[in-house]
Amino acid sequence: MVGRSVSVDLIVAGGQNPQIGAQKMAVRQRAVATLPTLMRALRKDSPSLPQRLPSLRRAFSLYDQVNLIDNVPEDQLRFQGYTDSGFTVNGVQYEGSLLCVGSLLLSWSPKKMSDITTDSLSIFQAVRPIPEILIIGTGRHIEAVNPEIRKFIRSIGMKLEAIDSRNASSTYNILNEEGRIVAAALLPYGVSSSS
Repeated sequence: MVGRSVSVDLIVAGGQNPQIGAQKMAVRQRAVATLPTLMRALRKDSPSLPQRLPSLRRAFSLYDQVNLIDNVPEDQLRFQGYTDSGFTVNGVQYEGSLLCVGSLLLSWSPKKMSDITTDSLSIFQAVRPIPEILIIGTGRHIEAVNPEIRKFIRSIGMKLEAIDSRNASSTYNILNEEGRIVAAALLPYGVSSSS
């Protein structure tokens, strides 16, 4: 009953309590009075000229010059360069193919795409936690991965991406920086299908 009497008290002529109506009106008047001051303050803080977005060419050159993820933790692998015969990882030059999992960096035996087999990737059966993706760096050009290897990688619970080694090392850096569990199996950039 108490609840009903309160609701009856609120409904007065025209469906609204006069006290509540006066309160709402006072709030509206304060908001309207404050609006010009707010607009002036916003205009002072904003630049007088609109900020233009850089052209694509300029944005690309800035991307090449500015390294936003240079301060990576010491235990995190980061590819910093490549040659036709190897890679630079965390300031150290490595020759030949590499296998990277988490903070583990291993020399890897395959010298060309045809050398990559389920045996050469068998380490992933023992690695825990299982990386969400394996990036295979195929050398200078993107090459098809043997369907047997794709099936093997899927059976472990990973996704597979095969791209040229330059882009594979960059992709590894980005995913690793995001904190994702990622692995890379990279042939040197100088490797091509005719090798």
